[in-house]
Amino acid sequence: MQTQHDHLSPRLLWILAGLTIAWGFNWTAMKVSLAEISPWTFRSLCLGAGSGVLFAVLRASGQPLGVPRGQWGRLALLALFNITSWNILVAYGVSMIPSGRAAILAYTMPVWAIPLSMLVLGEKITARRIAGLVMGMAGMALLLVEDFATLRAAPLGSLLVLSAAFFWGLGTVLQKRFPVAMPLGAYTAWIMLIGGVPIFIGMALLDLGKPIPEISLPAALGVLYNVVIAFAWAHWAWLKLATTLPVSVFSISMLVIPVVGVMSGILFLGERPSWQEYAALVLVLASLFSVAAAKKTETQAAG
Repeated sequence: MQTQHDHLSPRLLWILAGLTIAWGFNWTAMKVSLAEISPWTFRSLCLGAGSGVLFAVLRASGQPLGVPRGQWGRLALLALFNITSWNILVAYGVSMIPSGRAAILAYTMPVWAIPLSMLVLGEKITARRIAGLVMGMAGMALLLVEDFATLRAAPLGSLLVLSAAFFWGLGTVLQKRFPVAMPLGAYTAWIMLIGGVPIFIGMALLDLGKPIPEISLPAALGVLYNVVIAFAWAHWAWLKLATTLPVSVFSISMLVIPVVGVMSGILFLGERPSWQEYAALVLVLASLFSVAAAKKTETQAAG
């Protein structure tokens, strides 16, 4: 069991920064890849190869890979919500609506995770965390204002991504309620592999036997980015933060990722920034700062 911290230490802040960049830019990579590859095949490649890379790295470094007796049930439960549900719902959703907006909808996760953490874990919500949540969600709202027409035009895609956000929030809470007693690296590799099993089956049933489409270099690079960065490394980073920080702190801290997602769409897909996007950036960064900076009074009181 890892020690919980109420704020982001310098080391955790660097991990969060890397995760923010990795997952923020991944929304554009997904959009490019999913234009040419089916969601089932795309996610199977990401989860299968991503977990394989992580297993190989762990084995080469001599780290234990075994799952302790009695932990398989918890692994399967957590994999269902955190990996299976999230990955396939997002893959279909992002193929229907713009990538930047999908990122924003996906990161409504704190709206679900924070109340669930109060009910399931009994976490206390401080004024500082509430302020961070309000600022972060205000940034989300600003980015959604100009896209209400898009949401009405593609309700299924939006609903799928919002459902993914709910399952991710629930899975994050259950991860702390039912921790798995094993090293973080091996846990990350196994949860990716186990969560991928239903998706592998879906690919076999729906995609095998179909003609193999020609894949462009950008789409192939998008898959490679997902395998090495967005899955093998970023899932380890995500689990490190999720198992170290309280759910409310972790959830609010993740709000900066959709801002990077929107900006990556601007850089690589030619979208033009609006005043809402700039205002949202300020609000979300303020939200992150509110939970990253530890109060001196709290530190003194703890001492």
